[in-house]
Amino acid sequence: MALVPFDDRDGWIWVDGDFVPWREAKTHILTHALHYGSSVFEGERMYAGEIFKLTEHSERLKASANLLDFDLPYSVEEIDQACVETCRRMGLDDCYIRPVAFRGPEALAVSAIHNKTHVAIAVWDWPSYFDPETKKKGIRLEWARWRRPDPATAPSASKAAGLYMICTMSKTAAEKRGFADAMMLDWRGYVAEATGANVFFVQDGVIHTPPTDAILDGITRRTVIALAESKGIEVVVRHIRPEELSTFSECFLTGTAAEVTPVAQVGEYNFTPGDLSLGLMEDYGRLVRRQL
Repeated sequence: MALVPFDDRDGWIWVDGDFVPWREAKTHILTHALHYGSSVFEGERMYAGEIFKLTEHSERLKASANLLDFDLPYSVEEIDQACVETCRRMGLDDCYIRPVAFRGPEALAVSAIHNKTHVAIAVWDWPSYFDPETKKKGIRLEWARWRRPDPATAPSASKAAGLYMICTMSKTAAEKRGFADAMMLDWRGYVAEATGANVFFVQDGVIHTPPTDAILDGITRRTVIALAESKGIEVVVRHIRPEELSTFSECFLTGTAAEVTPVAQVGEYNFTPGDLSLGLMEDYGRLVRRQL
C-alpha cells in the first residue's frame, strides 16, 4: 500500500492556539529545532473517544520542555483541551495524537535565548503498530549498534526529538535486515529499551524490567507495571545484562505505539510468547477501551 505523505493530507492541525489547514501547517527551513534538535514531543492514543492518560502526557510534554530549558506558553489544561478539540475537528475517535513543542526561526545560533517556543498538535488514524497475529507470534529484534547516552551527557528523562536520532538509525538498520526493531543497551552495557518502547522479561512468573535511570519513564510502562501488580504478578525493576536474556522465557515491549507487543527474538536469544505476556496484551487492550 502506498504511503500518504504527511504534508499532503486533508484536515486541520492546531498551531499556536489556532487551527490551520493541514497542508498549510508549515514552519521555516531555518527553524531552530530543525538545526539544533530543540524540540520535544508526545505520542498519545485516543480509544473510543477518550485519549488514554492525556493529562500525564501533557504534563510530560511540559517537563520535557523544561529539561531542555524552555517553557511552553500553554498550561497542561490548555494542551489537554487542544488535543481533544483537534481530534474532534478531525472527526476521529480512535487515533494517534502528536503534540510537539519547538524553538522557532526567530534566530539561528547555538544559543536559543531569542527564540520563541511554538506548539502544534496533529492527529491521524493509526491502527495498532503490529497486526494481531504478528503480535501473538512475537516480533524479532536485533541488537542496536548505538547505545542510550549517559544522563550526564543528555537529558534522557526528556522525550526530546534529538535523542531519537540514534533510535531512527537503529530501527532503520534493523528493518533493512528484516527485523521489526532493535534492542538498545545503555552506556554501561545494560539492556535499556527498544528504539521507541520499553522492554520487559519474564522469569519463573516474575517480570523483570530495566530502571529508568537512562531511559524515558514510559507512561505505558508505568501502566503495565500497575496492571501486572494488580493481578498479583511480581515486577522487579533492576539492571539487566545482555547475557541474562538466556534465562528469560518471555519478553515484551510497551509503548503508546507498540501498546503491549510480545517479542520472539532479541539477537541470539529466543522467547516464546506465553500466558503472561499475551494476558497483559489482552488486559491492556481492555483497559484502554474501559472494558477492564
